[in-house]
Amino acid sequence: MYILIVEDETRLAQAIAEMFHQQKDRVEIALDGKEALDYLRTYEFDLIVLDWMLPGCSGLDVLRRLRASGRQTPVLMLSAKGEIEDKVDGLDAGADDYMSKPFSTRELLARAKALTRRKGEVVLDHLRFGDLALDLDQQNLSCDGRSVHLGHKEFEIMRRLMMEAGRTFSKEDLITWVWGSESEAMDNNVEVFVSFLRKKLAYLGTAVKICTIRKLGYRLEDSHD
Repeated sequence: MYILIVEDETRLAQAIAEMFHQQKDRVEIALDGKEALDYLRTYEFDLIVLDWMLPGCSGLDVLRRLRASGRQTPVLMLSAKGEIEDKVDGLDAGADDYMSKPFSTRELLARAKALTRRKGEVVLDHLRFGDLALDLDQQNLSCDGRSVHLGHKEFEIMRRLMMEAGRTFSKEDLITWVWGSESEAMDNNVEVFVSFLRKKLAYLGTAVKICTIRKLGYRLEDSHD
């Protein structure tokens, strides 16, 4: 999973991040509401762990803006506020679950898994664009009866491009999405896997192409349009 932790207590944020790292998840940390909103404008996350009390822009404000944008990313809210009214406010604003501080990290992990399982039950198991379909379970790309399996990095790049088909993604965006923000991957790593994907798209005979947008990055286009 790709997880955003929004927590201004640095040591707590790092402890939560380490717990998810041990589960092989990719994690970003935002230490205030403004930084969280910057991440949310740029990336798609599978889960957000969101503290209520943040400097500048509160967690509740971040949550309201997220939901106002139409995004349904699961949100686990953390707060020292333990009153029932506070929990109701958080849930009414769009939180999927709420934990009062202090909390057990084991319980947090269990709740996070439950939220992402719940999300997985309602989302489609395929992404589609034009005549192209991406099987999110088997990691197969198909078109008109032909199918090809994608390696992990090929799959993650194609998943990102198809999630917001028509949007241009920079190489830096794709490096963060596929390799992680702390990775030493370079632009040429992206170029290599985009080349692999283009060959597989050619094999499938799809009208969908990965187009290079000069000095900006890559986006999917349907040549039938």
